[in-house]
Amino acid sequence: MKHHRIVVGLSGGVDSAVTAHLLKKQGHEVVGIFMKNWEDDDDSEFCSSNIDFVDAAAVADVVGIEIEHVNFAADYKDRVFAEFLREYQAGRTPNPDILCNAEIKFKSFLDHALHVGAEKIATGHYARVRLNETTGLHELLKGLDNSKDQSYFLHRLNQAQLSKTLFPVGELLKTQVRQIAEEIGLPNAKKKDSTGICFIGERPFRDFLNRYISKEPGPIKDETGRTIGKHVGLSFYTLGQRQGLGIGGIKAKGAQRGGGEHTPWFVARKDMAQNILWVVQGHDHPWLLSPQLEAADASWCSGSEPTAGLYAAKTRYRQADAHCALTSPNAAEFALSFDESQWAVTPGQSAVLYDGEVCLGGGVINSAVTLT
Repeated sequence: MKHHRIVVGLSGGVDSAVTAHLLKKQGHEVVGIFMKNWEDDDDSEFCSSNIDFVDAAAVADVVGIEIEHVNFAADYKDRVFAEFLREYQAGRTPNPDILCNAEIKFKSFLDHALHVGAEKIATGHYARVRLNETTGLHELLKGLDNSKDQSYFLHRLNQAQLSKTLFPVGELLKTQVRQIAEEIGLPNAKKKDSTGICFIGERPFRDFLNRYISKEPGPIKDETGRTIGKHVGLSFYTLGQRQGLGIGGIKAKGAQRGGGEHTPWFVARKDMAQNILWVVQGHDHPWLLSPQLEAADASWCSGSEPTAGLYAAKTRYRQADAHCALTSPNAAEFALSFDESQWAVTPGQSAVLYDGEVCLGGGVINSAVTLT
């Protein structure tokens, strides 16, 4: 095996820690870099990179590698957070983790790593990269642990990025990663996996948005047009949302589809022009089911769009692959038609396309057709 100088993104978590250990064990020259991507109230109880850096430094000490602290907060604010706010203000629901991977972890971080002499970079993502000997292209594959696969978040990576990237834990199950961490005495072996968006942490999401987006209250209406409540601003809701609507206990009027006296309400539509939040009763209400969608801002891992045909897709991260037909694909946009209607397809989220275990790329959902 050829040995490389590899820069590993050490987050303070167990996955990146085991990544560094595995590469060092293989004989590579490994250097750790801790990325600081957020500075506003970073020392709060909800989001503190200082604690994560201490954990990352402790890992570097055990593994026996150097670690550098690099600040990408300005890039993050310009390229990720600004877009995050624009999308929410437009009534959409963006996925900043996808943008962070494309713009920071595999652009700013990759550029910095190459600048300091790295031949490759590595992260603790559950995904894999394979060189297709026939086409000469680098393919992004799902991680072997289906319950942890993160290829959905990485679908915007291009050939240049994939050719320089390693995902060692993508070949392992999470249980194996934890076992390795304990065997070599990593201090974060049992550290809880991080969840949510790094700049929000565990704080209430609406409280965070309140600081950046102005409230424009308006009516909440059911499918009959009856006003049943008041919303605090459309930006603060997402399709399929059940909690925090403030209309619990209100009974459906008439023969509401999918409804019943105690059936929960869900956000189904947002009318930005009229400032109306439309809600329906019942998880499987037709307004929540979409047989088709259109996506824009497409990004294809191979550098060009796949041919029209039958594939599988995800319209949200925690979702099983859904059989679909890809129609009208080009470099910028595409449409999908599903065998079974998908639930709460949300503009701003990503539709990611798969051919078996190979992630082909995807795009940002622009619109979806509902059953009624």
